[in-house]
Amino acid sequence: MELDSCVSSDALLMNIFCYPRISRSCHFFNLLGVDPGTAPRFGYPARVPLINGKFDRTEADMRLGHLLLEAKLTEGDFQRAPKRVLETYRDFHEVFDRERLPQTERHYISYQLLRNVLAAHALQCSFCVLLDARRPDLSESWYAVIKCVKPLELRSALRVLTWQELAETLPSRLRAFLAVKYGIESNTRSRK
Repeated sequence: MELDSCVSSDALLMNIFCYPRISRSCHFFNLLGVDPGTAPRFGYPARVPLINGKFDRTEADMRLGHLLLEAKLTEGDFQRAPKRVLETYRDFHEVFDRERLPQTERHYISYQLLRNVLAAHALQCSFCVLLDARRPDLSESWYAVIKCVKPLELRSALRVLTWQELAETLPSRLRAFLAVKYGIESNTRSRK
């Protein structure tokens, strides 16, 4: 079910992180800020704590060592959720300045990002959003969330990376495949 579309962000993650020689690429892992050879865990159960003592059952797209990743490629946005849903998360008020969060009268916008930031907080790890550089609207949505994160240490553990930046660190055969399959070209290649 994860790979309903061969051009989904989940498929793209797997095409990159399961590539046979990628585990030896120090430059690739340095860009991500994790130890070389760290094995990916796809569909990672983040288990974000709720007020009632239970846990959220959703998954992060991937965990790589101390780094959680949310990947976006063809998806329209980061979804929205009723405010009452976010209010059930144990650390919601501690982590976010909720008055400044992107929202409508009844919904918080960018629910996936909010949930993943809460997961990073609970797991005491970093969080990175992988985006297509051709989608600046998604970057703007992410920065709108980051500026509402109250703990400075957590805010400094949040980052964004584009597929194009990541492509610059990949072996040439994989870069060529990404260019044909997904239209993702490294910044170096697109400048030529």
